[in-house]
Amino acid sequence: MSKTNSVVFKALHVIAWVIFVGLCIEAGGLIINFLFSLFKPEFLGNLYQKLDLSELHERKPIAFFGVYSFVLSVAILKAHLFYIVISLMHKMDLSKPFSSYIEKQISQISYYTLAIGFLSHIARQFVKGLMKNGYLTDGLNQFWADSQAFILMGAVIYIIAVIFKRGIELQNEQDLTV
Repeated sequence: MSKTNSVVFKALHVIAWVIFVGLCIEAGGLIINFLFSLFKPEFLGNLYQKLDLSELHERKPIAFFGVYSFVLSVAILKAHLFYIVISLMHKMDLSKPFSSYIEKQISQISYYTLAIGFLSHIARQFVKGLMKNGYLTDGLNQFWADSQAFILMGAVIYIIAVIFKRGIELQNEQDLTV
């Protein structure tokens, strides 16, 4: 591996760690928000990211819990996705990239990415239904605005995982014949 590739790989590893830490902070903040909403619902408007769902909490608590479940699920899935990316980068040997571990990790990344995309899309449709019924859900679009990008990215990563799997099969066949 060239020195440039090594530096780029290390820089991407650092960037992945920064994103992971940020996503963990976001997920943790949203979990704390949710716990506060259970015990002190009067503080809902003053919590992390100004996610004010107090009207929804008062008028329709079951919808509030549904929306917050979507928000928490997407945030936790994103953090876990980057945990998998970091573990992949940590154990990846660029001199021998075709291994069953790498293929499994890339497959997991594609599954999590697709799950985030589909869950975000379902959540967006759920919130649109709430908006049609007159509920204020302005601050929620930030959590699933990129659902289509996640679905597309998950499909591309899945194709890469299939290519890796086939590469491993070819590598094993070549090792057996030589």
